Amino acid sequence: MAVAPVDEVEYGEVFTRRWVVETILDLVGYTADADVSSKTLVEPSVGSGAFLVPIIERLVASAALHGVPLATLTSAVRGYDLQADHVKTSRERIASVLESAGASRDVADELAKTWIHHADYLLDESGLQADFVVGNPPYIRTEDLDDDQEATYRDRWKTMKGRADIFVGFYERSLTILRPGGRLGFICADRWMRNQYGSALRALIGDRFAVETLWQMHDVDAFEAEVSAYPAITVLSNSQQGHVTVLETNSTFDRSDAIEAIKFVQSEDAQNSGDGWSGARLSNWFKGPELWPAGGPERIRLLEKLAERFPTLEETGGDTKIAIGLATGADAAYIVDADGDTDVEPDRLLPLVMSDDVRSGRLSNPAKALINPWDAQGNLVELSRYPRMEKALLAHPAVLSRYVARKNPKAWHRTIDKVNPGVAQKPKLLLQDMKAQITPVLEPGGYYPHHNLYYVTSTGWDLEVLGGLLLSRIAQAFIESYGVRMRGGTLRFQAQYLRKIRVPAPESIKPEIASRLKEAFRSRDRDAATVAAEMAYELHESSLVEPPPQLLLMPEDRSHPYGARAPRSAY
Repeated sequence: MAVAPVDEVEYGEVFTRRWVVETILDLVGYTADADVSSKTLVEPSVGSGAFLVPIIERLVASAALHGVPLATLTSAVRGYDLQADHVKTSRERIASVLESAGASRDVADELAKTWIHHADYLLDESGLQADFVVGNPPYIRTEDLDDDQEATYRDRWKTMKGRADIFVGFYERSLTILRPGGRLGFICADRWMRNQYGSALRALIGDRFAVETLWQMHDVDAFEAEVSAYPAITVLSNSQQGHVTVLETNSTFDRSDAIEAIKFVQSEDAQNSGDGWSGARLSNWFKGPELWPAGGPERIRLLEKLAERFPTLEETGGDTKIAIGLATGADAAYIVDADGDTDVEPDRLLPLVMSDDVRSGRLSNPAKALINPWDAQGNLVELSRYPRMEKALLAHPAVLSRYVARKNPKAWHRTIDKVNPGVAQKPKLLLQDMKAQITPVLEPGGYYPHHNLYYVTSTGWDLEVLGGLLLSRIAQAFIESYGVRMRGGTLRFQAQYLRKIRVPAPESIKPEIASRLKEAFRSRDRDAATVAAEMAYELHESSLVEPPPQLLLMPEDRSHPYGARAPRSAY
């Protein structure tokens, strides 16, 4: 395998604070009063020893308590790192701890050498088995790897799908080496829980392992450097799925709060909270590749109940569909002013609705049109019949340079997406992809959506009634819990997240409630929509409908770039 030289690899280092390490060790049960000397703990990416030092201190204390000689602990720990400097530093720190505990220099050096390996954890062939796996796995996008290295990882670790970060492979390998009853405790970016690339890992966990506790720590000062990692502490086990504790923390959360939260996790209480956290105990967890929700524990519990009682949008009948608008691959060529002097055949212009046309929360007068290479049956038109369209498109070199054009030169004039027959004529609810709050807009028919818009069509719904439900903070809560939040609080309103929204069947909504939903939608009254939606869902009390304070400060039309890439731990 060809591997890039170490000095060419961008490692980046994110060191975990000591109290966070102590918390994870407590959660997995690696404590000094337990006989951990008879167990094996694995640290997949040791860095400079942020996890290792507390681990060895607990191991030494446990050995002393249980009368186990230090020299016999050769199989108690196994750590890995690709950087020789990290291996050297970690061995020195471990040896120092062991000598302070009474080990001779020779024993300390030998144990440090035995425990810490200069090797690739994902390619290790040692037949390793573990009772505990803990750490902060590296955050490296697979596209940043050497091509051969990436191919080798993907071939070995089947959960590394799509644009997965390398930590997905670390999760898979760590789970597969757990002995029965063994536990994994990671602090890691939580995007895999709510992105497509994490689906295979979620399925693996749901089929073979158990989620024990999940702590969302997005705003917690968990690392030595200031980073944008969206971290979560996740404890998984090689056992049958049982109860799950879910915690949401805030920026004040610290070690004293963590100690209180650990007591809650180890209790049988249904819920508890402290100054910096709130927690709830769920009876089970989500199975298969489905997205995992985030947010407050009470919200997750309520969403779980709603999911049991109500169908998704596309399950409500009436040919209800969620889709994304059209991508051209060369907007500058295909999108023109509707009332301009573009020299193309008139029947090749299709009125287009853009994100700017709904940004205010209402439909403005769309002013753009698509140069449409598709006929009413969804087939590409013959260029010989439309020479003016051909000339207009060829005036833009980007059209021919697109992959879709190079792949099929005879169909070079096609847009990336096909114009689906009949979509433009259908009434539809439009949703802007990036926005702070869910804001459905009715388009009564006549326009085709651009690809920055998602849309809902249905013959079974009065779209204004459905619009009222989607305007409510209940629908917002589904998106907040399952979707990806970008920096600044902006949410993605993509189809995969819209499909998580549960709604009452249209025929089950009483006429007076439907009327209230419709009126709230027409007046863009989110509060009234929420109250009416509560009636439709038969919710009598719920913290779910309270708007997150940070979103109240966000203007409706503000958009943000993608958040900074998650930092990379030493690997």
